[in-house]
Amino acid sequence: MKPSLHSSHLWVKSIPAVLALIVIVIWGVETPPGLLGKTDAVGYAVCHRITERSFLIGDRPISLCARCTGMYMGALLGLIYQVRYGKKGGLPSRPVLAVLAVFLAAFGVDGVNSYLHFFPSLPSLYEPNNTLRLITGTGVGIGMAAMIYPIFIQTLFVDWTEERVLANGRQILALSLLAAGLIGIILLQVSFILYPVAILSSFTVVILLALIYTIIWSMLLKQENRFTRLRDAWWLLAAGFGTAMLQIALMDFARYQLTGSWAGFSL
Repeated sequence: MKPSLHSSHLWVKSIPAVLALIVIVIWGVETPPGLLGKTDAVGYAVCHRITERSFLIGDRPISLCARCTGMYMGALLGLIYQVRYGKKGGLPSRPVLAVLAVFLAAFGVDGVNSYLHFFPSLPSLYEPNNTLRLITGTGVGIGMAAMIYPIFIQTLFVDWTEERVLANGRQILALSLLAAGLIGIILLQVSFILYPVAILSSFTVVILLALIYTIIWSMLLKQENRFTRLRDAWWLLAAGFGTAMLQIALMDFARYQLTGSWAGFSL
């Protein structure tokens, strides 16, 4: 008996999930053991992981440097803040974009200043530190989420609305105050806080990449604005997640071939 059209489509849609599972299994076997070992492997793909520029659990640097920790924790906070409002797909208003531009400028200035300290003979504006790296990274993370989330909503759902989640100063102020609280908690630098921060920040790397690749796959396969429920797009989400993990695996492989070590770069 020939398979029905429905079952055939289901089989085809299952391919991304199967491929994603294969990538995850291979990546899981080849990367360092343990939960922190896996989060380190995610960070290894996107971050220099320099010990002196990272927060420590004991004498062990967490999975991402201070700047990347702020970036991805800020992005996670921004995603959570926006998800509460459902399918609002409007991009941030101009005043909010102006604030986000300030966050980006601060990130750029602090990043360049920090980079200049690799070269002692060059002048710099001030002595860099992990507190500033965390703060400026968090600001950019909020901006990343503020742009990626509405574009994801606009791309996937047929019933999205043009309302903005971040429409005015009050909303960006509320989000900024939440971010300030998050920064303050991380700066306590106690192990029982940094441990989940390491896990959540690395998890957010995968989530952001998966959202971006889901958007790309939706456009490539001409599946924009086809869904009313997220679960109906499970196969596109699987494709996005699998592609994200494939990118991380390839970057891990390339860096390990160059360095021969899972450790971060040394100053």
